Amino acid sequence: MSGEYMIFIVLTGALSLVGMVVSGRLKKKFKHYSEFGLRSGISGREVAEQMLSHYNITDVKIVEGKGFLTDHYNPLTKTVSLSPPVFQGRSVSAAAVAAHEVGHAVQHDTAYSMLQVRSALVPFVKGAAMAQQWLLMIALLMFSTFPQLLLVVIIAFAITTLFSFVTLPVEFDASRRALVWLDETGTASGAEYDGAKDALRWAAMTYVASALSSLVVLVYLILRYVSSD
Repeated sequence: MSGEYMIFIVLTGALSLVGMVVSGRLKKKFKHYSEFGLRSGISGREVAEQMLSHYNITDVKIVEGKGFLTDHYNPLTKTVSLSPPVFQGRSVSAAAVAAHEVGHAVQHDTAYSMLQVRSALVPFVKGAAMAQQWLLMIALLMFSTFPQLLLVVIIAFAITTLFSFVTLPVEFDASRRALVWLDETGTASGAEYDGAKDALRWAAMTYVASALSSLVVLVYLILRYVSSD
């Protein structure tokens, strides 16, 4: 096994560790703020309903999903899916996550440009992700014989890295919209608002860690390819 391949293994391992640490921190924050109930006593589902009503959005469904921290907005079906702890929860965490996901629905309703760009990239990202999964290790191990294979992987990583960075403003903007609504409507105020802001900050950090990890790997692959010339 070459020294360069070992460097790649160590690099990706370190980046994966950073991602795990950030993800673990997010889970702790969610659990912590799940213990703080809202003074209003409303659930995450009710938060989502009220925020949609506030923005006069009537064609978005709110459904209860499965799992933990699996909350998302699907622009194709116009569905806000909230995990059971958020859908049923009456806590600061539930309110923050529910409002964040509705923030994406508001982006969709107002034709937020970065969300449109992100949605347009989705079909390309699916193909690129498959190429990365099946070709990355093969391309590195057989680089001296088939250098063109690594170039295909670099293109695939460039697409997914672009997607990761386009995702950042989408996620930050959704959180901003959520916090503005929580504050202006009094749904979360004082310590409740501070907790929601802290929880959403750590949620955003998971996307930052993912984007930076993708960028570092992309740069490594490009340097690896260029150094062979």
